[in-house]
Amino acid sequence: MKQRHVAVLGAGVMGSAIAALAVGNGLPVTLVDVDRAVLDRARGEVTRHLRLARLMGAQTGTDVAELRTTVDLADVADADVVVEAVTELADVKAKVLAEVSALVGPEALVLTNTSAIPVDELAGSVAHPERTVGAHFMNPPYLIKTVEVVRGPRSSEAALAVARDFLTGIGREVVVVGDGPGFVINRVLQRMINEAARIADEGLATPEEIDLLFTGCLGHRTGPLATADLIGLDNVVDSLRVLRDRTGDQGYEPSALLLAKVADGDFGRKTGRGFYEHRGTK
Repeated sequence: MKQRHVAVLGAGVMGSAIAALAVGNGLPVTLVDVDRAVLDRARGEVTRHLRLARLMGAQTGTDVAELRTTVDLADVADADVVVEAVTELADVKAKVLAEVSALVGPEALVLTNTSAIPVDELAGSVAHPERTVGAHFMNPPYLIKTVEVVRGPRSSEAALAVARDFLTGIGREVVVVGDGPGFVINRVLQRMINEAARIADEGLATPEEIDLLFTGCLGHRTGPLATADLIGLDNVVDSLRVLRDRTGDQGYEPSALLLAKVADGDFGRKTGRGFYEHRGTK
């Protein structure tokens, strides 16, 4: 794999985890966020992710590359791979992508880690839409090896080749899918989470019982509500709204229970409480 300079935009849960994946595989990363305090926390999160990856056998190498953090987007001008991992709001993503695409070179690959927003919708904001590809990492990306790569209508074969080379070079397996709201994973998963939350709200089963049915009967590693806590209930609600608005399917209307938990600040693992209590994770 060519030695690349990777820029990761957004130092939240996914951004810090993607940064850890890249530096853990020997690629220098510049991690960007608007909040210096978030960046300071992210540096510790990257260290934690790398430690966990080693403990679980997901990373065996010791060649950890440099991690730089900055609040100045201009510091990524020399990056040849940009991974956008900001919040799942179309206008925020479009603004960040427009700004970074005006800074990096015309051959730089822009990967958007959107969960549900169509890639071509976001590509309309960048200087070179043919260099924009979706790369939907699962959380945590250092443990889940497969990445859902989304080919937008304007994504070039050259950009897809670079995306595949970059992702396989950091130990990921690539599945390329077509563009559309939610792609494959979230078009199915978010609907499942929403229905599971409705069932819990109706009192037909507890979150624990719902998840046990999925793990025990269907062989899922985690049930839908435990998965929602891992994703972040705020992110689930944002993704559901994207799917509702872009498909017109009211089945994606966020359930009352999901909305109530988000309003209360109970986002899942990252806040210590969601459908479950997560001691020591906040």
